[in-house]
Amino acid sequence: MKPILYSSGDAAADRRADYAEMLFASGDHGAASELMADIMTLAPGWATGWFRLGEMREAAGEIAGATDAWREALRLDPADRLGSALKLELVGAIENAGGISSAFAETLFDQYAGKFDAELVQKLGYRVPELIADALRATGRTSFAHVLDLGCGTGLMGERLRAMASFLEGGDLSENMLKKARAKGVYDRLARQDLLTFEPERNSADLVTAADVFLYVGRLERIFAQVAGALVPGGLLAFSVERHDGAGDLQLGDSRRYAHAPDYLRRLLSENGFDLVAMDDAIIRRDRGTDVAGLIVVARRQTLPARLDATVTNAPTLHAHPH
Repeated sequence: MKPILYSSGDAAADRRADYAEMLFASGDHGAASELMADIMTLAPGWATGWFRLGEMREAAGEIAGATDAWREALRLDPADRLGSALKLELVGAIENAGGISSAFAETLFDQYAGKFDAELVQKLGYRVPELIADALRATGRTSFAHVLDLGCGTGLMGERLRAMASFLEGGDLSENMLKKARAKGVYDRLARQDLLTFEPERNSADLVTAADVFLYVGRLERIFAQVAGALVPGGLLAFSVERHDGAGDLQLGDSRRYAHAPDYLRRLLSENGFDLVAMDDAIIRRDRGTDVAGLIVVARRQTLPARLDATVTNAPTLHAHPH
């Protein structure tokens, strides 16, 4: 996959793009978008330029033009590392992007990794790892043989899970995030992991966590089915989402994160063999000066019928593995 070109490759076009950014920052969105449109005639193959033109046109109220620009960005970058499909969904140009592309999520978090902990915890009051840990303790479970931390990021959730886990495994799409997690030394195993193609070992974990991960997945049918298969009977799934109280199962916000409806989560959990243990309202962070309402959810995988329990009982015992 080719890297995203943040430069057009044309020095004159780049200088003019810098001036367009100055106009945009000053609040003259119309002039900025007009200049950026002229620049794109010099660099028609520059996907990042088309994406930025779309943002400038959107700010100027030119939604039709913004849509055209984002469609061109997506044509030039079909992996969608810039998130053009999400912008198209937000303006109603496509009904549903089907979730966030893996390439966009990887790009986003690779860029964010260096300042992730400070930005999220110190500036945005991020509390999800603490809230999930509290919700787990409230179930009466204090120890787990094998914990799988999905979308582990820099390891903020892992730091809370370490004392509970005999073996703690983490996965993330962003290699830069994984480097930060490795440096903390709290995981027994870390691996690059794409939740859109995630296929875990069956009956391998007795706790799966996902701290602010499903916000970047969108529809959760596939991942819930995969997690159900990964958990032993009686195992727990603990996760957070942003709360959606409007129509439909989920809603894409201006933040380009998805919020999920409580009834949607209840339905999916039931369909995948989970009993809901807790679904608690919580403020999970602040975003642009506003509290973000979320849900902290714990569900238990149902015990299998006796005939199938025997199969699981005879399965190999989980053991910790060396680093």
